[in-house]
Amino acid sequence: MRIDKFLKVSRVLKRRTLAEEACENGKVLVNGKEAKPGKQIKEGDVVEIAFASGTVRFRVKKVLENVKKDEADSMYELLGDET
Repeated sequence: MRIDKFLKVSRVLKRRTLAEEACENGKVLVNGKEAKPGKQIKEGDVVEIAFASGTVRFRVKKVLENVKKDEADSMYELLGDET
């Protein structure tokens, strides 16, 4: 699945256009490398998104095409700071 679609389906970002813009502006990293909107992701990938208020890191647990709103957070696992 494309990273922009994953971010929308998992409800990390509200709209796919926001996900595309974040990728195009270099705010999304997959496994430590800058990700374009079409970057294919798989289970186990680590995604990092830079927001104005800080950075969010998570590991992809499941890649699902459709998911209910209350189950969306089962698609990823938030990661703490590794210092």
